[in-house]
Amino acid sequence: MALLDNTTQRAYYQGGDQGNYQFVSLEDIINQFMIIYVGEEKIISKAKRTDVAFHAQRALAELSFDTFKSVKSQEIELPPSLTMMLPHDYVGYTKICWSDGSGIKRPLYPTKHTSNPFNILQDDDKTYDFTIPSTAVLINGDFSQNFGQSGGWISSPHHGSQSGSALGIVNGQYEWTHATQSLSGSYSGRHFAIWQEINVSEIETLTLSAKGLSSNASGTAGIVRVGISTIVDFNQIDPTTGYDPNRTNPSLPNLPSRNLDPTIYDTQTLGGAPGYIEFNAGDNTLSAATELADIDVSAFTTVHIVVVSSGGQSTSSSANSTNAVDDIVLTFDADTNNLQSSGNSDTWTDYLGNVSNATSDAKAYNYDSDVRDIYLGQRHGIEPSHAQSNGSFYIDDLKGLIHFSSNISGKTVVLDYISDSLGTDAEMKVHKFAEEAMYKWILHAILSTRINTQEYIIQRFKKERFAAIRQAKLRLSNIKLEEIAQILRGKSKWIKH
Repeated sequence: MALLDNTTQRAYYQGGDQGNYQFVSLEDIINQFMIIYVGEEKIISKAKRTDVAFHAQRALAELSFDTFKSVKSQEIELPPSLTMMLPHDYVGYTKICWSDGSGIKRPLYPTKHTSNPFNILQDDDKTYDFTIPSTAVLINGDFSQNFGQSGGWISSPHHGSQSGSALGIVNGQYEWTHATQSLSGSYSGRHFAIWQEINVSEIETLTLSAKGLSSNASGTAGIVRVGISTIVDFNQIDPTTGYDPNRTNPSLPNLPSRNLDPTIYDTQTLGGAPGYIEFNAGDNTLSAATELADIDVSAFTTVHIVVVSSGGQSTSSSANSTNAVDDIVLTFDADTNNLQSSGNSDTWTDYLGNVSNATSDAKAYNYDSDVRDIYLGQRHGIEPSHAQSNGSFYIDDLKGLIHFSSNISGKTVVLDYISDSLGTDAEMKVHKFAEEAMYKWILHAILSTRINTQEYIIQRFKKERFAAIRQAKLRLSNIKLEEIAQILRGKSKWIKH
């Protein structure tokens, strides 16, 4: 039976599955292995499907590193922070470039002359300070950085964008524009939220302060609340005990949004006041900082600071209102037994802001620009990574970030990287050129982990695995003699043809 059975040419060329005939899914590999290699009078008399699935995934991961072609890449416009987050399925890079106005990729080279080390917090006399700084607990409280680069804050989904709702950082404060729309049969605005998990394992009480803006565009003043919650639960199986800030529809019959429910702030101050601040003046003016002292968090290791916003009620389908929050600050008195960080290191800060003045080249490589630079290359030869003006990068694996030199700010950065091919079900597939290598890998792995398998059998299939992988590499290398000849014609070689 043909593998393309019931798939017409029209369905292929008008569909979205182009090119996938060259691949076999990992599930098919496992199924076919169980049929061909496992059973009575076969090489493996009995094997559990879970064992085969485990070794198949290990084979896929290992072959992805040096046999399969690397086809994954990401492109971003480099933000002012000069950092790019490593992809979720990243295990190593093949090339990092920036793309110019003509779409030509300019290669970047790794630098070994800088890094972003752990910056130890110190007192004025330079002794180590073991007081927990507020910046180590709450990140980006002044909204000076975008969410994706600074970490910390998470936002509820931007539902309703087609109807005029908007949310995000504007002029250094976080703003929500609430558009009234038909939600579950009634006119209402969505209740949005932002939140951040904070570690309070060594903190007894918190003092919270913030600035808020409440508008009044539809007859009822908007509401902004900032407070501390311990019941954030993204499953929200039981709405009475759990709270999911991702839900924004207040009119939904089943599991409606609880973002405007004051009981989500289940903490209290030492005086018994609820653990949140509310802004509801409706005067469209950012208020002075309001403070709430001594919020008791002594019984918890982690809590969430949650900020919610509602545009107020309206009977009109076209009313918009804008709320905002800014300058959220947490203060406390707490010491720790662990070294504390004071933020980005001076090394990275200097590298981030340096623009070399040793040359008029706008793409000057960023390193020391004083008189010592004239000696670079004079004693031992110039470094190839310095003999270019594209820029440089280094990877901070602990923080999961790629750091770039300042001359790349605002450019389009392209990351080509290697994955283990296990990130999603859709990418767990094997090229048909390497299908036999997968079977031989699984076969050898199962036999070599069995206690009574004779050694000569294990060695036989080890050699077969090696040969199958080598054959797969040759096939996947896709060498074309005409292309090799064309390359050599550009060298100092005489090619007869």
